[in-house]
Amino acid sequence: MNKRVPPAGGEHLSAGHESLALGVPASAPGTIYALSVIGGITFGPRDGRTILFGRNRPEVHVCVGENDRGVSRCHGELRHRENRWWVASMGRLPVRLPGSRLLFPQDEPVPLAEGYTPLFVPGSGEREHLLELFVTGPDHERPAPRHNDPTAPPRTWHLTETERLALIVLGQRYLRHEAYPQPLTWKQTAEHLADLQPGSGWSAKKVEHSIVDVRARLSKDGVAGLTRDEVGEPVGNALNDNLIRHLMKSTTLIPPDLRQLDYPDD
Repeated sequence: MNKRVPPAGGEHLSAGHESLALGVPASAPGTIYALSVIGGITFGPRDGRTILFGRNRPEVHVCVGENDRGVSRCHGELRHRENRWWVASMGRLPVRLPGSRLLFPQDEPVPLAEGYTPLFVPGSGEREHLLELFVTGPDHERPAPRHNDPTAPPRTWHLTETERLALIVLGQRYLRHEAYPQPLTWKQTAEHLADLQPGSGWSAKKVEHSIVDVRARLSKDGVAGLTRDEVGEPVGNALNDNLIRHLMKSTTLIPPDLRQLDYPDD
């Protein structure tokens, strides 16, 4: 347990406390829970309240990576203001937020959403230390066990046969689980499709229009990372990379789809 005394109304969470991803007890709205592998803290909202996290156990509220000199002694803080909790980075290395967003000390604090947020504090080499956060909402209740409920299926996306085949060719390196996959170029995709479907009129422009239509449709339906405004310049392969990864994560595209790339018998 950390030596630092929790602020008024706060309580320590012991080492071995179950993951916050499983939920937290019923609490007043805006209550925050912060937990590392050696314990943590919880307390209610009040303007100016602050939680410090980092390597120096006696001087922080939540100790993270105490045996890793790559973690700063005070690596960051959680502060309550404007009816929200905000996370700020104060260490030498940036904190990693969900979605692989890096938060640097020079950046403005980021507001925490209600519910569960995993925070990754970088250390030496490739080490990362997990700091679990949970902010309760107005209607928060601990999720009930649902052991025997049917598994909720992922949301898959409707694709035409033409779109599906073009995407399988474009993203075949991802479907093969290559180490560092990149989408094929429009030209490479068109040449491959022309071999698979001679006389179908595949060209680089036709491939591009087909894939752009899919990106626009999914973006309109809430999928992030599929527009130039979101990604910024230079775009490179980012839009198609994001599209293929989302389609695989949603199981819209799966490795057995590669069977469609078998060439027809002569």
